[in-house]
Amino acid sequence: MDNCIFCKIAEKKIPSTIVYEDDELLAFKDINPAAPVHLLLIPKRHVASLSDCDDSHTAVLGKLLRLAPKLAAEFGCAVSYAADGTPSGGYKTLINSGPDGGQEVYHLHMHVLGGPRPWRGQH
Repeated sequence: MDNCIFCKIAEKKIPSTIVYEDDELLAFKDINPAAPVHLLLIPKRHVASLSDCDDSHTAVLGKLLRLAPKLAAEFGCAVSYAADGTPSGGYKTLINSGPDGGQEVYHLHMHVLGGPRPWRGQH
């Protein structure tokens, strides 16, 4: 879409701090981070929201979900386990869909947020 900011980022028409790129996906740092680690993962092909996905999007959605933990680990937010099995670390993923779901940019994107519980007190 001509006026989509994430399409422009994917086309390199708007600068961003890219942390991952392949033929289908792009991941970059959020310019207004809500956590110490705040990445945005997008499909390069425009789709407005998760609600607009159909069976043709299954593969790219799977890639998106598999990429999130890899990037979280790369940025120091991996889940790890102590010898007694107690977990530590971690990250949060978020996909907003539609105006009531908090979506502001109408290009499907997943937030990956991490760090020392930056969302404490939020739901």
